Amino acid sequence: MAKLEITPEQERLARFAKAMGHPTRIAILHFLSQRNECFFGDIHEVLPIAKATVSQHLSELKEAGLIQGTIEPPKVKYCINPENWVVAKQLFAKMFADCCPSEKNSCCS
Repeated sequence: MAKLEITPEQERLARFAKAMGHPTRIAILHFLSQRNECFFGDIHEVLPIAKATVSQHLSELKEAGLIQGTIEPPKVKYCINPENWVVAKQLFAKMFADCCPSEKNSCCS
C-alpha cells in the first residue's frame, strides 16, 4: 500500500477546520457573515462569555485567516476575510465531493 502524502491543501483545510471547531467560533463567523464589518464590542455584546474568551476565539479565527481585524483606536474592527473565505469554501467542497465512497467501495460494507 502506498504511503499517503499530506498536501498543502489538506494542511490548510485542517487549519480552517480546527479554527471552526468550536460552536462559539461558528457563531462569530455567522454573526460576521451577516455584516460588512463589526467592532469587538458588538461581538462581545451578543455572546454570553467573557471579553477575554471572545478575544481568544477571534484570535484563533484571525490566525487561521478566516477573519481579519483592523485597529481603529481605541477599537478593533473585524470582518470575514473574503479571499480566504472563498478558499475555505472550495477546499471543504472538494473534500466532501471526493470523500463519498460508493457502497461497493466502502471499507465498512
